[in-house]
Amino acid sequence: MPKVRIFELDKMIEKIKMISKNKEMKVLMENFISLFSLQIIGMCLPLITLPYVLRVLELSNYGIIVLASSLINYFIAITDYSFKITATRDVAVFKNSPQKLNLIYSKVLIVKGILLLISIVVISLIVLLYEPFYKERLIFFLTMPMLFGYVIFPEWFFQGIEKMKYITFLNLGIKVFFTLGVFLFITKKEDYWVYPLLQSLGFIVSGIIAQFILVKKYKLKFFMLKRQMIKQAFIVNYPVFTNQFLPTLYNNTSTFMLGIMANSLTLGLYDAIKRIIDLGVMFINILSRVFFPYLNRNKNAFESYKKLMLISGLTLTLLPIIFSKLIFFYLNIKSEDSFEILVILCLGIFFVSLYDIFGVNYFIIKREDKIVMRNTVFASLLGFVLSFPLISYFGIIGASVNLTFTRGLMGGGLLYKYIGHKNKIK
Repeated sequence: MPKVRIFELDKMIEKIKMISKNKEMKVLMENFISLFSLQIIGMCLPLITLPYVLRVLELSNYGIIVLASSLINYFIAITDYSFKITATRDVAVFKNSPQKLNLIYSKVLIVKGILLLISIVVISLIVLLYEPFYKERLIFFLTMPMLFGYVIFPEWFFQGIEKMKYITFLNLGIKVFFTLGVFLFITKKEDYWVYPLLQSLGFIVSGIIAQFILVKKYKLKFFMLKRQMIKQAFIVNYPVFTNQFLPTLYNNTSTFMLGIMANSLTLGLYDAIKRIIDLGVMFINILSRVFFPYLNRNKNAFESYKKLMLISGLTLTLLPIIFSKLIFFYLNIKSEDSFEILVILCLGIFFVSLYDIFGVNYFIIKREDKIVMRNTVFASLLGFVLSFPLISYFGIIGASVNLTFTRGLMGGGLLYKYIGHKNKIK
């Protein structure tokens, strides 16, 4: 072997040894592996069942399930109330203070509980009063309990203390339970009601186990807060909540409106292709979430993080396009528009990476939440408004264009703000 290669190999081994000795880097790697394995398994298990589900339930019934989930997704974003960002940030800062952790824990549960009750009432009214939803009310009401599971699952706490392994194991349990349940209990077209039931049961059981861990292992205690403190929690979280919720208007509305304006078969096709894109978005979000607590403590690491994210975003944008024929063969998709839809949606992956780099892990870490909020408000509202004519006139292509265009506005807008911010500093 040439001496140059031996020298390069020695340098690489030396770097690996240095990383293994660095406590913070070890935590970063552990968290990344935990989240990555969770999300990969979490996305791959449904992808294993997806061809089977599409064949047994057919695209039309699968589309009804997607439509119900898209309605509930609005309220998942509402009940989260941005605590996956703000509570994670607070726990990362005060993780050595039991008193502060109890306060954060109580605040999160109370605010989420209030929003959960409001959400249940609103969802019930929508389903009962809108005739097309009322006809499929069983699917909607079996999907709704997922909200409770999301509310009680303390992902924000485990992420804040950088113990992602709990998220990994608990969510893995959900996915394995769901996958086995699909093959065991869904055997004919009429069994489509079993799909949301399995999802809801998995999330609820996982949330209950996670709460048990918080109380027994981490000794967290819940106590009622004064009305003024609860009010203050709503006020303080509102800017970040706006930033986190408004993307739901364009991201989820493309799916929701396609189900209403087109038909469940078209919606089923759109969601099946979008699930492949979600793998790339998931990877970007993992990197963002893993680095978020670390960058809060080590702001000088931002440049290295930025380079990693840009390379990852570009790579993940190209991969589904390169392997498109294999993807369509696996999912048994034969629609003429499939490749065009895939290419349009793939571009959004890179824009998501820009948003996470300059929004979540730059401006929000610098406590400049309002810069991100204003950008998000503009892009999300424009995307929401455009979704109606685009989907009405262009159907599934319009839904794909709307999602990618709005992601471009969000990511590109924050890149522009970042460049301006850096120029001011110089």
